[in-house]
Amino acid sequence: MEIQEVTLGEISTITMGTSPKGETYNYEGVGMPLLNGPTEFGLIHPKCTLFTTDSKKDSKKGDLIFCVRGSTTGRMNWADMPYSLGRGVCSIRGATPMDTKYIKYYLENKLDALLKLSGGATFPNLTGNDFATFPIHYQKNRHKIAAILSAYDDLIESNTRRIRILEEMAQALYREWFVKFRFPRHEKVKMVESEMGMVPEGWEVRRLGDIAKETRRSVQPEKIKPETPYIGLQHIPRKSIALAEWGMASEVKSTKLSFKSGEILFGKIRPYFHKVGVAPLDGVCSSDTIVISPKDSDYFSIVLACVSSEEFVNHATQTSQGTKMPRANWKLLIKYPVVIPPLTLLIRFDEFIKNVTNQIQNMIFRNRNLSSTRDLLLPKLISSKVKVEKVGIGIREN
Repeated sequence: MEIQEVTLGEISTITMGTSPKGETYNYEGVGMPLLNGPTEFGLIHPKCTLFTTDSKKDSKKGDLIFCVRGSTTGRMNWADMPYSLGRGVCSIRGATPMDTKYIKYYLENKLDALLKLSGGATFPNLTGNDFATFPIHYQKNRHKIAAILSAYDDLIESNTRRIRILEEMAQALYREWFVKFRFPRHEKVKMVESEMGMVPEGWEVRRLGDIAKETRRSVQPEKIKPETPYIGLQHIPRKSIALAEWGMASEVKSTKLSFKSGEILFGKIRPYFHKVGVAPLDGVCSSDTIVISPKDSDYFSIVLACVSSEEFVNHATQTSQGTKMPRANWKLLIKYPVVIPPLTLLIRFDEFIKNVTNQIQNMIFRNRNLSSTRDLLLPKLISSKVKVEKVGIGIREN
């Protein structure tokens, strides 16, 4: 039989999370990492900072982790290691790794139907019974379908990892040269007193406002073309300069700011969220964003490295105004001190950072193209509108 009509509970092991005892939580890495909801979902795999020594429900590496509570019910990711499952998630495990992958793609395709089962309009909640009784088409070619779609996801994941590595390289170089002052031939340069402490001789201490400016181009919603890319604060990731997501200006209902490709977007509302990125294209953004550009193109690298650093974000947080919704104030941020190296070193650093930024943006667009193709294939493969028997692709059970 080509397709079997079964329930998810018949073909998988479903483990609903539960809350460990409060006194067992810690941030020191003792016990198991606790996965409680979408806030821990990273770009590639879940990222946990909270641990528990009272793990009651665990997942295994390779399980499908599914958010079951709140506004982000339906988000999914893979477990890259064993996790303790909190109340906000469940794990789903098929008979084989490829079965688990097929289940993931099937649920993606039928997500709307699954979400309709969640109780509560404001805070949706999926139960174990909702999953166990959910109908699923179990196809003869399910492993090949999973392998085809996984090939796209693997390429996307590989590019995303490369983006992370490039960001880490850029951050490491900035800290080596501009914080620790271990730049090429630094041992031959004398350190001298400055208002920032000891700095290399020949380096200049200036203010952020001397090398960067805020660009405010206000645009009324009726003057924005509907297809114009729109970047809201929800699209800017935390602690990553890679702006890989955006919507369309058809969503815009109020005055926005326009930005140009290569300009820096700094989320000024609740700056402790650390939302700073480089625009990969022209578009419009939320008015709760500071659009920053260097006053001279050679300063791009210094400006980006500075405003995306932990130290600067902490400063923006400390000087922010407002209690419930604190906002960073550009008039205060321009006073932040920065060190400027001699021109030859500045140019070397700028060339490196611009090259990193260009590579990141190229991979962002590659991933969007891969995601678009995958999303077009997904429903056709699941519904058997595309025949996969003759597709030459290997299937790895891992």
